[in-house]
Amino acid sequence: MLSDSPARSGDPLAAGADVLVTVRGGTLRGRQENGLTVLRGVRYATAPRFGPPAPEQPWPGVRDAVEHGGVSPQPPARPGSAGGAPQIGVQSEDCLNLTIVTPAADGARRPVIVWLHGGSYRSGAGSWDRYRTDRLAREGDVVVISVNSRLGALGYLSAPGVSPGNLGLLDQLEALRWVRDNAADLGGDPGNVTLVGQSSGAHSIACLLGVAQARPLFRRVVLQSPPLGLGLGGAPDTGRLGERFLARLGGDPSEASLEQLLAAQQAAERDVAGRGFTPAYGPVAGADPLPDAEGWLAACRAGAPDLDVVLGTTRREMAYFLGGGPISERVPLVGRAVENGVIGVVTWTAFTRPTLRFARLLSGAGARVFVYGIDGPASASPYRAGHCSDLPWLFGDEAAWAQTPMLAGQSWQDVTEHGRALRSAWLSFAAGGAPALTELGWQPYRGRRAAVHRFGTARSAGLGY
Repeated sequence: MLSDSPARSGDPLAAGADVLVTVRGGTLRGRQENGLTVLRGVRYATAPRFGPPAPEQPWPGVRDAVEHGGVSPQPPARPGSAGGAPQIGVQSEDCLNLTIVTPAADGARRPVIVWLHGGSYRSGAGSWDRYRTDRLAREGDVVVISVNSRLGALGYLSAPGVSPGNLGLLDQLEALRWVRDNAADLGGDPGNVTLVGQSSGAHSIACLLGVAQARPLFRRVVLQSPPLGLGLGGAPDTGRLGERFLARLGGDPSEASLEQLLAAQQAAERDVAGRGFTPAYGPVAGADPLPDAEGWLAACRAGAPDLDVVLGTTRREMAYFLGGGPISERVPLVGRAVENGVIGVVTWTAFTRPTLRFARLLSGAGARVFVYGIDGPASASPYRAGHCSDLPWLFGDEAAWAQTPMLAGQSWQDVTEHGRALRSAWLSFAAGGAPALTELGWQPYRGRRAAVHRFGTARSAGLGY
């Protein structure tokens, strides 16, 4: 369903006692749920179509924050996806909102975690049930803030006279400013903010590391499965994509319906297909707030001495996209071996090797860097230790991840237990940074394979580090 109005989800999780929380802009009505204070659909900015975001203005009275806000308009999930088909929610251009979970809005100055979801810059939402952060907030006594921002053409179209590009990145930057200004009112410490992102969310964080105005807004970062093999600064055919989008739309972008914009977005993606798994839409070098490629590298190095970083990948990232595919289906024995070989090579090329290179770059510039690898539990699933396999270890509950193909053969108790060490590490890092991980036995990464911290038990020779 598409709409130009904010979401009204009727989420059963909204049931609970009301709680009033006053932030800089005014008073919000949230819910007390299982010992936590939860605020949903908290608008941090507004933006015209294909225009930059502007900070949300103060409001009179009490504003409801009990139901999820809109999510960026997006296409349906890929059929047969290893991640299953999540409930997208109500789609709206009015999607610049936050989901906030805090033990209490009491001025206690807790660590703050800001979550940036993945989805190839074209899908996803921080407000999805599968990204619920109750467990993290409760286990770590932390404030967790999940961000919704513009995606796809609405967030990353680069077309002269229509859209400058990087609007989704500007949205995220504005969300971080909101966190800085309001964290203390939510029971958090604005001086102790950790960004955590997965896939394109991690790629976004890497982009922000090279944006000088972003660096004062966070202290630490966790990059889960960053697809750094994509490069930073957008695809070389960004201009062609913009041209194809406008041609497919065939009308005024400012007047088109959301359905027409999405149809043109998908058609343009097909027109420029053939770049493997590279997202069609994404950040563009030299468009605000990103400097050009050289400037981005210089800014990353300049900000490194004050930065704590955790980054890593799963052993079989590409199994999420290729596992159980036509190769292994047609020739079960030989085909599976060939499939695993392809998964290993592409995982190394697109994820593992560029992640290690980025780790060395930051470490060499003075950052305190730690690298991890996820082996995953022993499983006959073709998706084992694939992209996104770490997400249910951190977020959501059994109902949110039910019927997800990549979890086939695992009980929810298994998932919860496998994730315990990961959650403990992330929460310790958010609270105490590099020294906290050192106390847990992690070694700083300076280009040594032995320093890579391993999660999980199932290891396959030749796949990963």
